[in-house]
Amino acid sequence: MKTSGVLHAAPPRLTVGDARAIARSRFGIDGDASELVSERDQNFLVRGEAGAWVLKVSNAAEERAVVEMEVAAVEHIAGRDPDLPLPRARPALDGEAVAAVEAGGSRHFVRLIPYLPGRNRRPWELDARAMRQIGDVTGRVAHALRGFFHPGAGRRIEWDQKHLLDLAPHAALVRDTERRALLERVLERFADRVAPALPALRAQVIHNDVTLDNLLLDDDGAVTGIIDFGDMAHTAAILDVPATLQSLVRDREDIFDAAAAFLPGYTSVVPPEAEEADLLADLLAGRMAQTILISAWRTRDFPDIDYITGWAEPAWALLGQLERVGFDRAGQRLTVLARAPLARPRQPGSDEELIGRRRRVLGTALEPLSYRRPLHLVRGSGAWLYDADGRAYLDAYNNVPVVGHAHPRVADAIARQASLLNTNTRYLHAAVVELAERITASMPDSSGLGTVMFVNSGSEANDLAWRLATTATGATGGIVTEWAYHGMTAAIADLSPSEWPRGRRPDRVETIPPPDTYRGTADSAEEVRQATEAAIERLAARGVRPAVLLVDSLFTSDGIFSPPAEVVGAMLEAARAAGALYVADEVQAGHGRGGEGLWSFTAWGVTPDVVTLGKPMGNGHPIAAVVTRADLADRLAADTTFFSTFGGNPVACVAALTVLDVLEDEGLVANAAVVGDGLRAGLRELARRRPVIGDVRGRGLMTGVELVDSETNAPATGLAAAVRDEMRERGVLIGTTRREKNVLKIRPPLCIGPDEAQMIVTTLDEVLAG
Repeated sequence: MKTSGVLHAAPPRLTVGDARAIARSRFGIDGDASELVSERDQNFLVRGEAGAWVLKVSNAAEERAVVEMEVAAVEHIAGRDPDLPLPRARPALDGEAVAAVEAGGSRHFVRLIPYLPGRNRRPWELDARAMRQIGDVTGRVAHALRGFFHPGAGRRIEWDQKHLLDLAPHAALVRDTERRALLERVLERFADRVAPALPALRAQVIHNDVTLDNLLLDDDGAVTGIIDFGDMAHTAAILDVPATLQSLVRDREDIFDAAAAFLPGYTSVVPPEAEEADLLADLLAGRMAQTILISAWRTRDFPDIDYITGWAEPAWALLGQLERVGFDRAGQRLTVLARAPLARPRQPGSDEELIGRRRRVLGTALEPLSYRRPLHLVRGSGAWLYDADGRAYLDAYNNVPVVGHAHPRVADAIARQASLLNTNTRYLHAAVVELAERITASMPDSSGLGTVMFVNSGSEANDLAWRLATTATGATGGIVTEWAYHGMTAAIADLSPSEWPRGRRPDRVETIPPPDTYRGTADSAEEVRQATEAAIERLAARGVRPAVLLVDSLFTSDGIFSPPAEVVGAMLEAARAAGALYVADEVQAGHGRGGEGLWSFTAWGVTPDVVTLGKPMGNGHPIAAVVTRADLADRLAADTTFFSTFGGNPVACVAALTVLDVLEDEGLVANAAVVGDGLRAGLRELARRRPVIGDVRGRGLMTGVELVDSETNAPATGLAAAVRDEMRERGVLIGTTRREKNVLKIRPPLCIGPDEAQMIVTTLDEVLAG
């Protein structure tokens, strides 16, 4: 393979007089010349009666074959996609597209191309529409170059990322030890993850530098010119993406906003293969490392070229962002964006029309859409959601995608299993057995919780738990907290006071106050014991015995509370003395949300008779479970068998197994503890300045922020809804909870990071400031 020496050689040193003479003598163009910026070549603008042209003078170390390749590539692209705005070379007077000249003491190859309209734009000048178009243009260039080859493409150039590790010795030029250590970590990841994979990726000749420096745009952000084909290489096709993306995310606080706009445009033309999409974060980091290393080396050798010296700092900033987010987490988000389907352009009035159609066919009983201005979401990635216009929203509300929206491992596992088999538990398959074993192994030692029954939703799980309890005890009553929600089946809606029609209380159900650690209601062991015993007595007065004490382990609908162990223990002791079973509802609280192991009830040191799981179990794929003792399952089996057609199906079980794997592999339970503590610390600091925040409470990544009247301490009901809606307008999604709806409910996916948690605090501060 031939090695290009252009990065080792000094740029040409022609004068404007030389340029004017060459344009006139070799191309027949007469006019005034002025120098343009360039890295290793030299460019001149020549204006005259024949119009405006650019004379490109190649580096003396550049071979003729490479220059001819650039000209041939432009012609090839023009033939495949004639609508692309390309600088097609004007032939020299001798008929050749490339002319050789002696100037400045060296031999150079020169060519003349039209001066295209438009100007270079900076990243902050571009909206989502413009970045999507750049993605489309980058993809079209790559697609048009398929099938193109030229002998010049065999050259080796350091801007081809497959040669990144050869640049590693230049890391010694970075004097800052912390920065050098970061660079070395990036190179180590590249060596481990990218270098072995690159040879197996799709390869072709690519532009390799469709950056904002090499794109011209008009005032509306439309691309009017694609220039400078000097970094072309025959290499992995996906390397066009980090080359362009790094220029779009420069000087941006959130790289994923730009990626969410650019990637759908590119992938609508060139859909990436799974292996390519999975490497995007490391390839983006590799491009930053490449930029830093080449800049350090070239600045040392050619310190007077201003164009080079401005590269490094933005690259360091982007590497810092990627490391703060986490390279693995960034990779997941970019992978999802790269593999997501392109959203259809929003038509005027389309949301209003869709809302009307929704209302007509889904009926009035369905709960209204969230927020004053409903969201039309089209895709998600990690802790982020994206609407039909490409706007990103930090999801601090949805607990179902516990490991992050559209997690690629979960999505791939579902797709693989769905392509093989999906049936029911009347047939033998390993996934349901393995999942049950994994779940029972996660329960407390000596708990006896060794039997798992699979269903499809948390409502079904709680309904089955109710059947187990009533069968085992022979009783028909239930005890729940005052504003609990446990599901939507007829039996469980009766056990969900937040769902009761106004003025209706089922005779077989009694409520107890939640342990309100802020207002001091039922927050001591004695108070809770007395409240539970009083509820049992009220049931007895109606001839009802309690079969179950059903408790959400984080009291989510009651306002989010995390009481001491002795308080919960007193509640259980009183209920069990009356013959009731304790059912720990982990549908919202489980799968690591509490930050102390997988199940939130374990923080109290208690042993449930039944545990119900749901929502997060399949990261959005329907699956739920009841975990209980064998003796309770046997009592039900004595009367009837249990079967759910889709409960425990292979696809659902594979999804749930993958969720457990991701929770462990990515350390998400520990992340919930650390980030959750940091979030509440930030919110409590905010409360010192915003007296409308009465209390901040919770555990792990379940947080409640109680808003109050700063003078009376009364619940600020209307304010919480207004804050929720304004947070949505500013790009952060939260909910409300408690009977009075005055508690902000913050329960993001467990993959959320510290920067995103700080964004919640900062946005809430801005909203409360008015």
